[in-house]
Amino acid sequence: MAEVGNKKRVLITGAAGFLGSHLCDRFIKEGYHVIGMDNLITGNIKNIEHLFPLKEFEFYHHDVSRFVHVPGNLDYILHFASPASPIDYLKMPIQTLKVGSLGTHNLLGLAKAKNARMLIASTSEVYGDPTVHPQPEEYWGNVNPVGPRGVYDEAKRFQEAITMAYHNFHGVETRIVRIFNTYGPRMRLDDGRALPAFMSQALNGEDLTMFGDGSQTRSFCYVDDLIEGIYRLLLSDYHLPVNIGNPQEITLLQFADEILKLIDTKSRIKYLPLPTDDPKQRRPDITKARNILGWEPKVERAEGLEITLEYFKKELGK
Repeated sequence: MAEVGNKKRVLITGAAGFLGSHLCDRFIKEGYHVIGMDNLITGNIKNIEHLFPLKEFEFYHHDVSRFVHVPGNLDYILHFASPASPIDYLKMPIQTLKVGSLGTHNLLGLAKAKNARMLIASTSEVYGDPTVHPQPEEYWGNVNPVGPRGVYDEAKRFQEAITMAYHNFHGVETRIVRIFNTYGPRMRLDDGRALPAFMSQALNGEDLTMFGDGSQTRSFCYVDDLIEGIYRLLLSDYHLPVNIGNPQEITLLQFADEILKLIDTKSRIKYLPLPTDDPKQRRPDITKARNILGWEPKVERAEGLEITLEYFKKELGK
């Protein structure tokens, strides 16, 4: 593939988001020229402003659901643009569907035109409320297409389908990562997911909101581990979906207790009704990631939570 100024060029969409910004950092560190793209509806420019002085970084304020043009050669495209938490996609259902469908279509067209390899950010949500546990990549999922979460779940399922179609029909080099719950610095404090909600509430002395009885499980992967897995998948020869996540499963009640022990607070747990179609179990089968990529998570949850807590304290001025 062609290189410009001896540096390979990578386009990262959703660059100002939680995962996108960490990917920008990683690719800069690996010696790439990084083109970040984001329409900033959920991303925060603050996440990447430290990269603006670098000649190896450029930023386009653009919505990938509209036509995407990037001048010059491109080696890789990583498509991470999308509202990603229930709070966001319930507020922006049409944009969520469009970025997964039209946005992915536009970027696959760009990948084809530039002869670039494209990696898409899929999600454990393609498994819906799973009837198989833990979830291997071969499991087809249990998704309600017309429920409130359908706008995100089906956008990501379509994204996988059109990516495979471009791979099979046009010969585009593609990679599909299915991301499980991830946490770390640069998470939005108000994104509504368990970790930011619990941490913000505990730091503010508010009660922790527990939806349902807290018996539902999640598996939390520290962001640096996830980015390593994505990087390895991009550079691998494997084109079918790969789960990247931490297989250490924990109930949300246990997780809330961990947060309460970590933070000196008088907060207690407040129980609220379980949202529609909320998955009761989440745990990746990472056999493929281990065997194909030689990857598994390294950061223990206690260590990751300490680092994340420092970030949240700083953001909240605590």
